[in-house]
Amino acid sequence: MAPKVKTILIADDEDDLRLLVQVTLESPAYEIVTAVDGPSTLRAVQEKLPDLLILDWMMPGLDGCQVVDRLRQNPETIALPIVMLTAKDESESRVLIQGFGLAGFLVKPFSPLELIQKVREILL
Repeated sequence: MAPKVKTILIADDEDDLRLLVQVTLESPAYEIVTAVDGPSTLRAVQEKLPDLLILDWMMPGLDGCQVVDRLRQNPETIALPIVMLTAKDESESRVLIQGFGLAGFLVKPFSPLELIQKVREILL
């Protein structure tokens, strides 16, 4: 029996970074869905609950922290694993993880290997 395909939602307003993450994670094991801002991220989560959300901190409409806050208020998405992409320093990011219960974070620029390792760590 084939393993279940995991859905990953990539939310980033920067086209190049969103595409880089998408291409890095392309695999028969993953279905990739994308969003370009906070509101479209929330809509995508409502349409199909992903197994993992990779979310940029700084986005238009609603920033990553506001998106996480809204998701954590909903019983259906309270436990959704979220990895935050941030340009902020590591100490600020660690505080964020504790405050929002994130599955992890990646500080930009990050390597494709770091991304793959983080995703595997969460989804396996």
